[in-house]
Amino acid sequence: VLDSQYGMYVWPCAVVLAQYLWAHRGSLPGKRVLEIGAGVSLPGVLAAKCGADVTLSDSEELPQCLQNCRRSCLLNHLPHVPVIGLTWGQLSPELLALPPVDIILGSDVFFDPKDFEDILTTIYFLLEKNPQAQFWTTYQVRSADWSIEDLLCKWKLKSTPIPLHSFGADKEHLASSSLPGRHTIEMMIISLAQPGGT
Repeated sequence: VLDSQYGMYVWPCAVVLAQYLWAHRGSLPGKRVLEIGAGVSLPGVLAAKCGADVTLSDSEELPQCLQNCRRSCLLNHLPHVPVIGLTWGQLSPELLALPPVDIILGSDVFFDPKDFEDILTTIYFLLEKNPQAQFWTTYQVRSADWSIEDLLCKWKLKSTPIPLHSFGADKEHLASSSLPGRHTIEMMIISLAQPGGT
């Protein structure tokens, strides 16, 4: 999906995550949702349209990404959705001041392996504060040695794979990418390994 007027590109992972949200739209009203690395924010915007109480975030070091979040909100008549700068791996005042969350969204945030631990540090912090919350994430498998299993163990997190066919996202036009290599998109839900227990 390309908005040529504004030059905003929606990556396939965001479309798949939005499909999962749409399949679960009945459970979204009133849920407190935070999207990390939101960029164009398709999943977060859809969650807001479905009645969730959404906060969008992207790196405070990437003002263009934050601007894209705000632009998406305005284009979708959601001027009141807060957009905040959150840099993964940093305990910033913005992170500490976040209200409680039920669902954290992230599409294609596991892109560069050097960021993986910073992302999971931030997710762990949020899940510790909100032990019943879940991190819903889609990602593209870009190499055979792609894995976050060791990091999940280190941060006492567990992942549950969500088969794309279970929410109608296994269609060729939806999850397959025209990018070189036709990378596979997958989805998982990450939560505390032992919610409420330390």
